[in-house]
Amino acid sequence: MASHQLLLLLLQLGLLLLLALVLGRLGILIGMPAVVGELCAGVLVGPSVLGNVAPAFAEWLLPKDGEQYHLLDAVGQLGVLLLVGLVGLNVDFALVRRRGLTAARVSAAGFVVPLGLGIATGYLLPDSFLPSTADRTVFALFLGVAMCVSAIPVIAKTLLDMNLLHRNVGQLILAAGMVDDVFGWLLLSVVASMATIGVHLGRVGLSVLYLVGVVLVALLVGRPLVRAVLRLSARSREPGPTVATAVVIVLLAAAATHALGMEAIFGAFVAGLLIGSSSAFDKERLAPLQSVVLSVLAPLFFATAGLRMDLTALAEPIVLGAAVVVLLVAIVGKFTGAFIGALASRLNRWEAVALGAGMNARGVVEVVVAMVGLRLGVLNTETYTMVVLVAIVTSVMAPPVLRLATRRIEEVAGSELRMATDDLAEGPAR
Repeated sequence: MASHQLLLLLLQLGLLLLLALVLGRLGILIGMPAVVGELCAGVLVGPSVLGNVAPAFAEWLLPKDGEQYHLLDAVGQLGVLLLVGLVGLNVDFALVRRRGLTAARVSAAGFVVPLGLGIATGYLLPDSFLPSTADRTVFALFLGVAMCVSAIPVIAKTLLDMNLLHRNVGQLILAAGMVDDVFGWLLLSVVASMATIGVHLGRVGLSVLYLVGVVLVALLVGRPLVRAVLRLSARSREPGPTVATAVVIVLLAAAATHALGMEAIFGAFVAGLLIGSSSAFDKERLAPLQSVVLSVLAPLFFATAGLRMDLTALAEPIVLGAAVVVLLVAIVGKFTGAFIGALASRLNRWEAVALGAGMNARGVVEVVVAMVGLRLGVLNTETYTMVVLVAIVTSVMAPPVLRLATRRIEEVAGSELRMATDDLAEGPAR
């Protein structure tokens, strides 16, 4: 690495992390998820703001030289792999089993409806929104996947802030979102393989076969192996060996799926699931890893994701119109699907609204999906900006709608309790 490259890398990382920290805290203070502020850090330094206000300085700080960009990307990739590993690690299978049938209904409808609408939108968007090398079918499938994911970290933080995490409706939102996430990562891996090898029935079938093979190996070999190495690392009184072991598991699993032509983040997610479901898993010993990832590496990743956004593209009417359509499809599809699934599970209207609002938050996961699409050449700058906008808008929308819905749920519950009390009181008189 040349001396000037190192200087630029250190300046880029320091500046982006500083802005991500400040804007993330500011976002929390005004009631928004931290990820919104962290993305804005990249937007400020990227072509949307700094590139227009001080183009010469922007070109010096973030040169379009491929090697320099790859250095920054490498740090971001490490951050996103460990972040996705943490997402998998926090999937609570006991909760999913406990709320199983209802969560499955809500998740199925909340997955299929936006997936179908997203695919249809992908086929209807003009050719100008596709990169020249992208296949229309892969683009449509990718947009469908982007529309149907949910963001467990954003949902969990929102529910925690609103004291809803241990309420029935909060548990249902989390359980359904977890099921969504698992199927979303599976489908993303298949679509990413299609983007890499092309849409050929035999090759797609081979990718699915690899996917099934990875899941089987994870269950039959990975689970006991992860349990054994975690127990071995736990012999140390210090948490360091356990943290290092978890990182090694995530990175090697990511390397394995990447070598098979699937997305590295799928391997990281599977590794997180194996660690989190292991009987040797100790959440307290992995707390230092979570702190470093969530406080340093993840904000850097989101800031680098914001660098790729070009909000000036929205000044063109056709781009702005397409962005509004994609945003509406994302919101209506996810909300309608979850709402229908909740009503089918005999939940009341306001509980269905709460589920729709909670699962609509895309946040972290949507940004990861968008970055994958941009890296694979499935999305161009305009469509990437649209997908990240979906992540921002839906994450900001979720808390106020959840507050309204839960207030109504409490009113309905209070009314039903009063009616039941009145019936008991009148019973002897009758």
